[in-house]
Amino acid sequence: MTDREQNRFTARASRYARVGANMGGVAARIAGSALAGRSGDADRRNAAALTAALGGLKGPLMKVAQLLATIPEALPAEYAEELKALQSEAPPMGALFVRRRMAAELGPDWAAKFAEFEREPAAAASLGQVHRAWLADGTRLACKLQYPDMESAVEADLKQLGLVFALHRQFTSAIDTREIREEIGARIREELDYVREARHAALYAEMLAGEPLIRVPRVLPALSTRRLLTMEWLDGEKILAFKTAPAEIRNRLATAMFRAWWHPFSHYGVIHGDPHLGNYTVFRTAEGEPGGINLLDYGCIRIFPPTFVGAVVDLYRGLLEGDEARIVHAYETWGFRRLNRAMIDVLNIWARFIYGPLLDDRTRTIADGVSPGQYGRKEAARVHQALKETGPVTIPREFVFMDRAAIGLGGVFLHLDAELNFFRLFNAEIADFSTRTVAARQADALSRAGLA
Repeated sequence: MTDREQNRFTARASRYARVGANMGGVAARIAGSALAGRSGDADRRNAAALTAALGGLKGPLMKVAQLLATIPEALPAEYAEELKALQSEAPPMGALFVRRRMAAELGPDWAAKFAEFEREPAAAASLGQVHRAWLADGTRLACKLQYPDMESAVEADLKQLGLVFALHRQFTSAIDTREIREEIGARIREELDYVREARHAALYAEMLAGEPLIRVPRVLPALSTRRLLTMEWLDGEKILAFKTAPAEIRNRLATAMFRAWWHPFSHYGVIHGDPHLGNYTVFRTAEGEPGGINLLDYGCIRIFPPTFVGAVVDLYRGLLEGDEARIVHAYETWGFRRLNRAMIDVLNIWARFIYGPLLDDRTRTIADGVSPGQYGRKEAARVHQALKETGPVTIPREFVFMDRAAIGLGGVFLHLDAELNFFRLFNAEIADFSTRTVAARQADALSRAGLA
């Protein structure tokens, strides 16, 4: 280990120790507030203290915290709002360090494999940074290079997450978060494996091959490793740059997002679990018009058993037709246990919110007159209050990212202020649905992508 690497390692260890100590102080504050029966302002102060403690670590923990903030009722509202403000600020690797990292991944002659490689990153994220590069034939590339020592960093950060969840379980009976913690940990660990991410990209290229509104970058396996992912560079503009575009363009982009999410899920049982706006850009046609979206990141992908997909369709049709037996069957298939009348009613509050636009056969916005800042808050508050009265519910692991991704997708529609007939878009995706067909398609696509 070089002196510089040793310094980075020592600095990280010091930060972990400091954060651990800070978390202990926050735990004592929260416990004191709970025992004294204080809430409101006390919750907000404790949430700010928690954010300050977690903010001592930059990188993977920021990803976990922001992810956690999008899962309804995983944490109290005051805590979720504070965590949303956290930004990933992992310092970029300098040019000399990048050179050493690239040599470690591709060998000492790594630079000869490119016609040009920009040492300064084009973008930085929580787990790695992206560099522009070119091949001799002019092909433009995006090289995502993982920061060093990310595996140990993720494991340390997940321990801090465990403490947050343990505190939450002590002082509220609404949600049992143990399954949520396990699911988040599994997905974050998967994101460290860029070989797996390359296969996910190949899977999406297979699933979306017939979608002209969606582009998937081609992976270059010869220039990729477990910690380096090289893909073709897709030109695009930030999706938020089109918030004030004509309605036709905003609706086209929203339709592309809908299909990019629902088509893989309804036909193959696969979802993109990270609905961060930075994972999408807008490409232009040869005529210069916004044509659709580029999907750029494939780290957080969830593959579901066909029976889980069947339950999503069962719940939809149960709500649409008022078939309570079908609704209950869907919840049980997902893994909800010890259901009673009160618990079913609570789950239906959230289900009707998530499915609401899909149940409504008309052109509308996703919020349908509700201000973006209030969208979903009333339903989340009703669910939380009801769960306090009915007892804790354990959120099944497979449900976590499904719910999170649906909320994230709704956020994109809110930003674009799109007006679509979500009912008809959804019913077109499930027109020929059967679990047997999904199972066959999934097996074939996973085999082709090397994920079987």
